[in-house]
Formats: sequence, structure tokens, C-alpha cells
Amino acid sequence: EWGVGSGEESSPSIMYVDFPTEPQELLLGFLNSTIDAQVREMLASQPLLETRVMASLPSAVRQWLQGLTSASHTVNADAMEVERLEAALKSWTMPLQYQLVGKPSFRACFQLLPPASGATDWILAYFLQAADDENLLVDAATIWHHPVEQLVYQNRTIDQPQETLLRGLGLASRLYPVLTPSLETEYPQCCRLNPLQAYEFIKSVAWRFEDSGLGVILPPSLTNREGWANRLGLKISAETQKKKQGRLGLQSLLNFQWQLAIGGQTISKTEFNKLVALNSPLVEINGEWVELRPQDIKTAQTFFASRKDEMTLSLEDALRLSSGDTQAIEKLPVVSFEASGTLQELIGALTNNQAISPLPTPANFQGQLRPYQERGAAWLAFLERWGLGACLADDMGLGKTVQLIAFLLYLKEQDALENPTLLVCPTSILGNWEREIKKFAPTLKVLQHHGDKRLKGKAFVEAVKKHDVIITSYSLVHRDIKSLQSVDWQTVVLDEAQNVKNTEAKQSQAVRGLKTTFRIALTGTPVENKLQELWSILDFLNPGYLGNRQFFQRRFAMPIEKYGDTASLNQLRGLVQPFILRRLKTDRDIIQDLPEKQEMTVFCGLAAEQAALYQQVVEASLVEIESAEGLQRRGMILALLVKLKQICNHPAQYLKAATLQEHNSAKLQRLDEMLNVALEEGDRALIFTQFAEWGKLLKAHLQQTLGKEIFFLYGGSTKKQREEMIDRFQHDPQGPPIMILSLKAGGVGLNLTRANHVFHFDRWWNPAVENQATDRVFRIGQTRNVQVHKFVCTGTLEEKIHDMIESKKQLAEQVVGAGEEWLTEMNTDQLRDLLILDRSAIIDEDEV
Repeated sequence: EWGVGSGEESSPSIMYVDFPTEPQELLLGFLNSTIDAQVREMLASQPLLETRVMASLPSAVRQWLQGLTSASHTVNADAMEVERLEAALKSWTMPLQYQLVGKPSFRACFQLLPPASGATDWILAYFLQAADDENLLVDAATIWHHPVEQLVYQNRTIDQPQETLLRGLGLASRLYPVLTPSLETEYPQCCRLNPLQAYEFIKSVAWRFEDSGLGVILPPSLTNREGWANRLGLKISAETQKKKQGRLGLQSLLNFQWQLAIGGQTISKTEFNKLVALNSPLVEINGEWVELRPQDIKTAQTFFASRKDEMTLSLEDALRLSSGDTQAIEKLPVVSFEASGTLQELIGALTNNQAISPLPTPANFQGQLRPYQERGAAWLAFLERWGLGACLADDMGLGKTVQLIAFLLYLKEQDALENPTLLVCPTSILGNWEREIKKFAPTLKVLQHHGDKRLKGKAFVEAVKKHDVIITSYSLVHRDIKSLQSVDWQTVVLDEAQNVKNTEAKQSQAVRGLKTTFRIALTGTPVENKLQELWSILDFLNPGYLGNRQFFQRRFAMPIEKYGDTASLNQLRGLVQPFILRRLKTDRDIIQDLPEKQEMTVFCGLAAEQAALYQQVVEASLVEIESAEGLQRRGMILALLVKLKQICNHPAQYLKAATLQEHNSAKLQRLDEMLNVALEEGDRALIFTQFAEWGKLLKAHLQQTLGKEIFFLYGGSTKKQREEMIDRFQHDPQGPPIMILSLKAGGVGLNLTRANHVFHFDRWWNPAVENQATDRVFRIGQTRNVQVHKFVCTGTLEEKIHDMIESKKQLAEQVVGAGEEWLTEMNTDQLRDLLILDRSAIIDEDEV
């Protein structure tokens, strides 16, 4: 019932909706209403038909069409006019009806045949085509000569062949009335088309036939209606300039020649003019029929009229063309590209078509490179000669460090290390880099630029001249940018290059401003959360190669990430592949002697106290989130996720208790059990957490329960403490068997192969970050099988996010995985579904 007062409708006190009882009736009603609304919305934004055309239609048809854009739902017409409307609708829906009869074993097919020698007309021949074999065709003459219910042809049985062909011809004539006269003959076999009609068929009719379930066969040279291969365009031949000295770089200009080409055939200007004079959209060149589009003719004529000798082609253009990227010069598409000489060598090597000459292990290198590491160092040296930035993205543990060191030592021994190299890395691994360089290449002079007593200004410049490699941290690059910019670096290397993924950050802008002729990025994950991060690394290496950020987002990131566009994905892969070298530990062709890695998810329940806290926090937070908007809402969601992860770890962490004594956690109980087993077997373990406060509580708990010294490496550890912990864990047989690490401080750049167990106690929800942490153990030097244990509390957001992340790991692997930001985009109902506690996961107190 509706209450009425003061002349206005009030809210209903009782509302009754009468739904159909039959599911089919309900579904049909929904579909009819939805389609009606969509059609009306579309027609409201554009005129239905011109007034003149509308006036010429039969009255009933006109009223029906007008009813689609008005409130009227009736048609006033006599029986004859209604029959006309019914006939018009039947004709219009014929293609759909043809498809709804079921998929027959044979269908009508239309093959467009070029004119015979000396003729001008094209032939559209009629056939029946096997639905499962497009090469099996039965011509119309054969069908008319065998008036049978079943025709056996090449061991295939065709039911009602004549009826099938006639039904297809009838549909085709409605879609393309030009065929109608040919059907007036007793036994129609083909239709003659003039050149303009043949062009119309190719451009406007063939796809409608195919959409309606009819077969279409076009001349091979006219089949690709979307690509540039058969269009009028330029054929480019390029090589490097003979007198060019030193490194080239992407913007270096090349010697090149151009020719006009169409359909894979080169043509002279005279031949082009003859083709234009034919005034036909379809022309024959050396037996191949190709499309000569009016707009392409106009572009080519403008090109000839305005072309200047200073037309240029850069190395960047050549690399794009070789990758299949569509390019144009003076608006004419480049339809063919050929490289010669050293340019061919470069492109062949970068596209894996030609092998790069191996780089022998440098004489003063203290160690032995594996074959794939020799190839990696050679790849760096090859790109350095050309001045092209390189991303060494090998899987963690495959030895990116030694490959870089071997490359730098090679340059020095070849007297090619003309200026020093700047190596930028996270603060936590500065000492590790210095030790590794001194260990493998003691003849390289290293200076660590770090600490309060670091040199600046002129003193820094003078010190740099005496060293081969300068090591500094990301945090210092922007602080000491003036000193660093005063040096001409031969090479700038970014280790853990994902640190420059945010181009707006000061450290990212600082490293881009350094003067250098060669840039290297070292990373195990070129893509973490978004393709924009891949762009950031490539834009550091080779500025401008992938366009600016907005272009990249529009051209690649959005089509790939939002719509799953495989064509854009393949094109992006082709563009970046020359500059990214990525090998995986799991590839036995790369490395045969690495042990196995076993990954397992450890599902834990919740103690009653954990469950009560979890439910309380979820319910209270969702009420606040419901009324919040924008950045405030996003911040509240992220804060809620942190609280819930703390509760899943241990109530004491969330309650900020000083000890774990008075509270219970099923997850901690399971960790205790697994660690006891590991220690009994003489194993060592790493435990990763993202919470420093939890790491401290856990350290105290494990030392008490296990009676052993436990290390905890986190952001608050001093450089000296870090190095001592790593050294003792790796080399002291009596050292602590367990090390707790914060994911940020200990997840990258460390070699901890003494451990063979990795525990991810709480989750970062980013597969790339977690894999990097695991690779502290699963890397070269590991001699035992590695077991990776990922803890998840069942019935909570941990289990639900785990399942979602596991199903979305493909993006990073396809192009060269996910943080928590995407969760903030969920609406409140979606969040509630994600966070709601499954009470079946609660464990009785006496089980904990």
C-alpha cells in the first residue's frame, strides 16, 4: 500500500511484487525487458532513419519503428499491412534463423574468383562446404546434376544437398541483393561482379556472410583485411652508417633506402601512376590481386610531392619495425623492412635469431661461470657496444651478480672501462655487493659511497677517478645528486630495479638524471603489480622507447590488463624482448644441478579468542567504511587488512601485548610443531614476516621454547649486525638454526642457502615479492631440496585472498603479482563477502 499525504508520495509501508511462477517465463520476461531497454537507449542517441526513407516504408513497418523511440506500444494496421510487417521482420531475422536450425555438416559457400585473362568481371561461385573441413567443396553444378536426397561425395554423405544450397543462396541474396538475378536461372552456379561490386563484396559483404553462418573464400592476397602487409606503403632497407664511431644509441641515425611496395611487390613511380590510371580499387601486380585504397593513393601522391632528402630513420625506428610494430613515414605505412650488415647482426641477436658470440671468462675472475652466465655477460657486453639499455631479469638465485661482475671485469681487461660504473642498490645489500666484487674480481677497485663520512663535491669526484665501481644506495642518490651528476658514468646499474617503478619518486627522478652511455637494470621481477612498472624500468633503460606514460597506458596497459588483448600483449612482448634477458631456475636447459623446490600451503584454523577478535573488528570496521569515500575509504580498508592479518598471526600482536603467554594462536602452534621437526632433522629455516613488532615477539618466543639463539634481521638492524648475522647463519656450524626476517629488509639481495626451509608466516599477497624472499634459499649454492611453507588461516580473508591470487599469477609470466591496493576498489558488499568469518574454522581451546 502507498500512503499519500501533503500531495506527495511517501515511502511504501507494504509493497507486493507478483513474480511469475515458471522459471522460463521469468527469464523470458527479463530478456525481453533488457533487450527492449538497450535498443531504446541506443536509438535515443542517433536517428533511426532519414525522414525521406521512413516516409517510403509501409505504414505498419513505419509505426513499429517509430514505436521503438516513443512511448507508444501499438500498431494500427489492417491485416494486409500486418502481413507486410511480419514479412519484413522475417526477412530481417533470416540470418539468425539460418543459424538456429542447428549446425549442419555442410553449408553454402561463396568463392570470389579474379577475372580471367583479358576479362574484367569477377566471378562469385557457389558451393557447399564441409563444416569441419573448409577445403572440402562441392560445386553447384555437381549438386544440380544429382537431384537426390543424399549425395555421397569423397566418402562424405550430404543430406538434402539442393535444399541446403538453396536455403543458403536465399539468405545470401537477402544480405546482398546483387545475387538475386543469378538465382532466377533454373540452376544457379555463380554471379558475375564488376570490379566495384567485387570490392564491395570484400569490404562490406563477406564479413556479413560469415557472421550469418555462410562460408566465404577470398583470393589469398586479399584475405587479410586488417593488416598492412598488402597495403600500399614503403619497403625499407637499412644499415648502420659506415663512419659512425663508438656506441650508437637508440636515436642514432641509419643509412636507409626506400621503395614503394604493394602486396609484397615493389613498384616504381611510373608503375604506380599506371595503376592509379586504372581507376580501380582492385589491381593485379605480377599475378597477385591487391587493394589500392583511395586514401593510400592520396598519401603516396603527397609523399612524392613533398618528400625531402632529409628524411631520417633511427635505430629506435628500426628496432620497432623489426619487432612487427606498425610504423609510418610521412603517413605511409612501412610494409616491409630489411636490415643488412652490422644492423642485421644487432637485430638478429636481439630477436634470438642469431647467437651472440660467447664471452670467455675474464682472466682475473675468481670463479667459474656457468654456460648460461657466460651468455648473460656476453649479452650485456653486446648491448653495451650499441649503447642500448639492458634488463637482466634472471630468476632469483641464477647469479645476476656474478654476471654483472664478469661483464665489468671483461671491460677492464679489454681496456674498455674508460669511466667508472655507478651501482645503486638497497641499503641492506651494500656490503654484500662490495664483498662479492672483491671476491670474484679483486682487480676491480670498489668504493662504497655511504654513511655520514662519505665524500662529497670535489673530494668525491677525485676519489671516483681512482675506482672502477662506486656503490651507493637508492636513499642517497637524490640526496647526493649534485655530486653524482658531476661524474660522467660509463655505466649506471640499478640492482633490484623495481625500486624505480614509481617515476614520481625522488630517487627515480634522480637516477634518470645521471649522465651515462649505458644503463643496466637487475631485477627478478620486471613486472610486479602493473605493466606501468615494466614501462618505468624500460623507460629508465631506453628513454622514450615505449612512448610516454600516457601513451603506454592507452596502447598497452589498459588493453592487456583490463581486456586481455592478446594482440597487444604479443606486440609488447616483441618490443621489450630485445632488452630483457630472463632465464628460470626451473628450466633444466639452463641449470641441471639445482635441487627441487616444494611449495605447500599450510592451512591453520583460528583459536576462539582470535575468532572473536576477528569478527568484532570486521563488523565495526565495515560500518565505518560504509559511510567513507575516496582516499579515506581506501586508507580504512588497508588499515583493516593490517589488523586482520595481525589477529591471524596472534592476538598478542593485535592487542600489543608484551608477551605471548596469555593468548593462543593456531598458526603459531603449527609453526612450533614444524620447526621442531625441521630441527630434529638437522635443517635450518628462514621465517618471513612483514611486521617488525611480531618478529620481536616471535624471536623471544622461539628462543624460550626451543632453547636456542634466534636471529631477527629487520629494518632496525645496523649494517654491522646484518653482516654478522648473515655470516654466522651461513658459515658457523654452531650458529643459530633459525633466522626471522622482515620481508622488506631481508627479502632481496641476500644469500642464505644454508637454510632449506622457508616459512611465510604472514602473507604480502604479492607472489613476486614472496618468490624473491624464497630465493634467498632456492638459488645457486643450494645443495638440498627446499621446502616452502605458506601459512593461511582458513575461513578468513587469508584463505579467500590466497585463492584469488593463485588464480591470477599469469600477467608477469606472460610479459617478461599482486599487492593489496586492488582490494580497496571493492564495494562494501564485496568486502563483506571477502572478510566474513567462516565459523567452521574455529578450533576448540583445548586443541590449541
